[in-house]
Amino acid sequence: MAYSLPYYCTIVQYLAYVAIATSSRYPHRRGPAPPGAAADLARVQHRDHASGSHSGLDRLLPGCGWPLGAVSELYPHGEGFGELSLLLPALRRIACADARQVVLIRPPHIPYAPALVNAGLPLRRLMWLAPDTDEEAQWAAEQTLRAGAAGAVLLWTQVEANVPMRRLQLAAEEGQSLSFVYRPPRMLRNPSPAAVRLALHPATNAVRVDVVKARGGHGGSALCPLRCAA
Repeated sequence: MAYSLPYYCTIVQYLAYVAIATSSRYPHRRGPAPPGAAADLARVQHRDHASGSHSGLDRLLPGCGWPLGAVSELYPHGEGFGELSLLLPALRRIACADARQVVLIRPPHIPYAPALVNAGLPLRRLMWLAPDTDEEAQWAAEQTLRAGAAGAVLLWTQVEANVPMRRLQLAAEEGQSLSFVYRPPRMLRNPSPAAVRLALHPATNAVRVDVVKARGGHGGSALCPLRCAA
């Protein structure tokens, strides 16, 4: 069976996408919203957390789940050991139950469509953006979050400064979406306004998660079996 990649767009195309999504979220700014847009937004506005479906990890997170309207930072110690699989249950809910977009911004590798489909993510709900620079990636994430243009935004960045992270946090609060930021482990020594900061480590058929910070949650560690994320 042949699979197409998640929808890829350029920065210019993305400007148009964010503008359209903004007009849907804020109809008074750009005319009437399309039919069903208000219902789609209302369906998720009553929630302030999204369960990650890993009971051990959920118990450590604020509200027993990933916080909506806040940045969750993930610090993987390595690549390819399930650092994205950890989020799949929440992303499936966003893409399938809530019928909202999931935006991947500057991931380190081209998204592998067959694996995403096998994980239960419909490709029509995925958008892949590959800006040339880290600064453009941060800008795209901020605009998407601020506009409420997606149910979940995943950003891979090397940013060290605190100001860009604060801008992302404020944008997430305004847009009330799930926001995940992957950063190198060395950044853990720097302060961050993020609501959640997790260090990810490979384990046998699992991901070990160390909670470095969880505003309103608990510290500790959890072992998340990869089979539960698939």
